[in-house]
Amino acid sequence: MERGLVKTLAELDDAELAGLDAWWRAANYLTIGQIYLRGNPLLREPLRPEHIKPRLLGHWGTSPGLSLIYAHVSRLIRHTGQEAIYLAGPGHGGPALVAAGYLEGTYSEIYPRVSQDEAGMLQLFRQFSSPGGIPSHVSVTTPGSIHEGGELGYVLVHAFGAVLDNPDLLAVAVIGDGEAETGPLEGSWKGISFLNPARDGAVLPILHLNGAKIAGPTVLSRKPAEEVNGLLRGHGYEVIEVSGDDLPGMHVRFAAALARAWGRIREIQDAARNGRWDGTRPLWPLIVLRSPKGWTGPDEVDGVRVTGTWRSHQVPLSGVRDNADHLALLERWLRSYRPEELFDDAGAPVEVIRQQAPDGALRMSASPHANGGILTRDLDLPDFRTYAIEVKEPGTERAESTRKLGELMRDIYARNPRTFRLFCPDETNSNRLGAVFEVSDRAFMERVNDDDVAIGRDGRVMEVLSEHNCHGWLEGYNLTGRHGMFATYEAFAMVSASQTVQHGKWLQEAKPLPWRLPVPSLNVLLTSTAWRNDHNGFSHQGPGLLQVVLNQRGDVARLYLPPDANTLLSVADHCFRSRSYINLIVIDKQPQLQYLSIDEAVAHCTRGAGVWEWAGTDDGTSDPDIVLACAGDVVTMETVAAAQILRERLPGFKVRLVNVVDLMTLIRPKDHPHGMSETLFTELFTDTVDVVFAFHGYPGAIHQLVHGRPDADRFRVRGFVEQGTTTTPFDMTVRNRTSRYHLVMDALNNARRLPRGAAELMAWCESQLQKHEGYVVEHLEDMPEVRDWVVPR
Repeated sequence: MERGLVKTLAELDDAELAGLDAWWRAANYLTIGQIYLRGNPLLREPLRPEHIKPRLLGHWGTSPGLSLIYAHVSRLIRHTGQEAIYLAGPGHGGPALVAAGYLEGTYSEIYPRVSQDEAGMLQLFRQFSSPGGIPSHVSVTTPGSIHEGGELGYVLVHAFGAVLDNPDLLAVAVIGDGEAETGPLEGSWKGISFLNPARDGAVLPILHLNGAKIAGPTVLSRKPAEEVNGLLRGHGYEVIEVSGDDLPGMHVRFAAALARAWGRIREIQDAARNGRWDGTRPLWPLIVLRSPKGWTGPDEVDGVRVTGTWRSHQVPLSGVRDNADHLALLERWLRSYRPEELFDDAGAPVEVIRQQAPDGALRMSASPHANGGILTRDLDLPDFRTYAIEVKEPGTERAESTRKLGELMRDIYARNPRTFRLFCPDETNSNRLGAVFEVSDRAFMERVNDDDVAIGRDGRVMEVLSEHNCHGWLEGYNLTGRHGMFATYEAFAMVSASQTVQHGKWLQEAKPLPWRLPVPSLNVLLTSTAWRNDHNGFSHQGPGLLQVVLNQRGDVARLYLPPDANTLLSVADHCFRSRSYINLIVIDKQPQLQYLSIDEAVAHCTRGAGVWEWAGTDDGTSDPDIVLACAGDVVTMETVAAAQILRERLPGFKVRLVNVVDLMTLIRPKDHPHGMSETLFTELFTDTVDVVFAFHGYPGAIHQLVHGRPDADRFRVRGFVEQGTTTTPFDMTVRNRTSRYHLVMDALNNARRLPRGAAELMAWCESQLQKHEGYVVEHLEDMPEVRDWVVPR
């Protein structure tokens, strides 16, 4: 049956050809109208300067190619019932995808004021790239989109993430030839090395080579075709080429190419799903489409060639309001699509155009896969309390906290075999999450040999040495309604930090849209942190992503610094249940002291911050002499140790110790929904007592967070100040002046009163630091009193 379908798809009869061409011309007309027009949308009268927008913003050059592809994929869907989503890598082709959604009727269903008539068309045009309107990109406001193309490079990773565990979905990923030059895109071709045709959907990459970027040629468009095809074949693709600018020839050739690609995809999937697959990675199809940039636009403007050059990238005619020749050329250009044939007297698309749209949710602009909240289901989560570490006395025993998270995720994998995945750049075991391999191998479609461990075609743990791939796969997985976690070394989360920012922007802009339902949160675990990269050294010491996420809006950003295993379990459970947030969790993988029982951990995480009475000497009857605060595992240990030194050596000195696990509780409630009340802030930090705050990241973050709190200048923050090298764990705290001895000295220097013995204690701290300096060089490890320190019983 499918062979017959492929044959039917490959051949266009006159009626289908006419319908496709009419839809394409209508899409091109609407695209140009969005860029240029503020009036006279159907050219009912001659075009005049007052019909032109005061600012001409948008991108024409890539749009005709995007619309051609869209028209033909829609035809494929009509004939086959294939579920498909469309990801536009050239994000500046926004008007083309808006036009497609409008012609399919979805746009008017979601935005009723943009109706399918002349008034609605005018609204469509006026809103584009205008104040109070929509962006010029294929943005979150565009129905059918899960991909914001404003920052180039991520279209393929989003497409691959969307089809994982989604066997019936085809993700059509259009890659602009400018985008093909970016680092993330160059790395993302490898997605087929992890795609299982028996269980996953398919990605059809379409490399759209139209020759130019914003101001010059693109690399791949100037390379010989055999070099481009050789590159793509080397990545494992079967290359199908379509090129030209002749009509209707391009429609005929592209229809045949798309039929061939879809037929090959179905052959691969059918073999894999019906016992005829030997496990070898398939040769997946890929289309290279070569068409002129700005195709069907003005060939020349003022005697200079435009179509087929970089000059058509944005606005080919820029002087329309002031130049009569340009205005006349724009009108001839618009009328060349024969709008009177495309829209009826009321301004609605004519019947032949409406017939090009698939039915209902099969329209790509209406696909539930592109509005993943529709498909999102809660995870079947085990009770995280059953993984808890027994804590008889706080700070007396060590454990690898992330190992318990690995055990939790192992069982989430087992209970959610189609809706949960871990994405990690070759570091799952290193980050102590290896328990997941008890229930799932790593996904891998390339050759496997006898030396490989936990690797196979049926695996669902995603490991590839690319933060861009892992981050982007999870984004695509989340946005189509599934759950997961991206775990990486802390310093190298900055490789994909821009993706984190862009995803946060997407979530922020989606929240006000009632038709965009909440999706699973982007959960990011940072481990192998700055404070414990003993052998890797300075290159691995960087807590920058904390600062990046902190700067995102409060309706999206969440930052957690659990100090031990039980708080990590509580935080992780909360994050896996949450929707439409960026949850950043930071905790090291090395053995660390355990402080709280599971019930205490749940209560502490629920509050977000609290006084650890057992660690201080504050009886609560009056303000303490100093408040020691901490956020982060290593600095929490140093703060608890500093409090213990003060307890032992200055018995009458009143110390209050506050631990913060939810960093956003420090912000004022009016600035973040997690911000603690003024009353609670005062209960923890007082209004007048100085606070010595040991922080995992850059000190400025805490000053930013407590801005506006009572007497914020009293906060003295110690944190990472870019002092690093290959050294011992404690030496890292010494170099960054966050060690227990530095915190004790800070406490004495900023206390309300100096008790007897303070000077001697200051001198002792200085001597301990000198002793440490010599000891680590001679013995290559920390002093025993530091290395083996636990909270005294």
